[in-house]
Amino acid sequence: MADQNGLETKVSAALNCIDLSDPDIHKSAASLKQACMDSGFFYVINHGISKEFMDEVFAQSKKFFELPFDEKMKLWVERNRGYKQPLKNQFFDQETNQQAHGEAYSLVGPETEDDLDPEKPLCGPNVWPSADVLPGWKETMLRYQQEALNLGRKIGRIIALALDLDVDFFDKPEILGNAMPYVSFNHYGVQDADPSKEYILGTPAHSDPSLITLLATDEVPGLQICRNIHANPRVWENVAPLKDAFIVNIGDMLERMSNCVFRSTMHRVLFPQERYTIAYFVYPSNDAMIECFPTCKSEEKPPKYPPIKCKDLFNIIFKNVADGKTARDITEA
Repeated sequence: MADQNGLETKVSAALNCIDLSDPDIHKSAASLKQACMDSGFFYVINHGISKEFMDEVFAQSKKFFELPFDEKMKLWVERNRGYKQPLKNQFFDQETNQQAHGEAYSLVGPETEDDLDPEKPLCGPNVWPSADVLPGWKETMLRYQQEALNLGRKIGRIIALALDLDVDFFDKPEILGNAMPYVSFNHYGVQDADPSKEYILGTPAHSDPSLITLLATDEVPGLQICRNIHANPRVWENVAPLKDAFIVNIGDMLERMSNCVFRSTMHRVLFPQERYTIAYFVYPSNDAMIECFPTCKSEEKPPKYPPIKCKDLFNIIFKNVADGKTARDITEA
């Protein structure tokens, strides 16, 4: 079925669902492995973060985006944190013939009071809304950072088993023991959008440079995945929101470390109405070595990529994304 832009779009992608309350972790690992080799996306339910708290996080996120533009711009910084002003005029997508419509607020962690170190792009202090403007906002978001990281570590243990690694492989200090998460609170708005478009571009096609990404959404659809980005025409599949679930996807780092056993799939946001999401990007420590897992290489299948420190890969990515390259273009180089 072709959409209004002439792109082939399926109604919905069928994703595996990983239940973290299931005591049979090996069954979960088998289901996760199949998902990561197929689409690179899966749902996670019974994840341990309460619905009441998630409702509060979304409510606080919405309060921020409802602030006057001048108030939000007080938190704009050049580095990858703080407020990111509306994306219109910054990204134009040839495939949909649309400009991106959205705004974001980002946090890095763990937060430090050190000066911004150009060699460590996810270190340093965050910029926070004033407690007079948004009381309790900082405390809520810091708690979310920690709870989402705990969830990422739980998923990491299942991924380890799926790749025939020790269950605690990702718990090492240099990987997720001292992880560097990056959180993006996203608001996709319809202001100034082309009224002739049934769906509005929120984010152009891209892959994530992370190990994994945990996406919390409201009930508005918008996420689409493309399993074969080289197909002509491309086939985009809608990923429906699942109540109280996270949508999890494999990032470029994990694809690279798994020697392409797991897939980092291209995806985009094309939304029908105002939409809020929270993307939690799980990265290892700055000094982690991004190299092929021992279980994913052999004489017949040597590593496709040379080892590189996480902070060095970050710097390559952040220096080149501004030139219009995707993280996938860079990590494949």
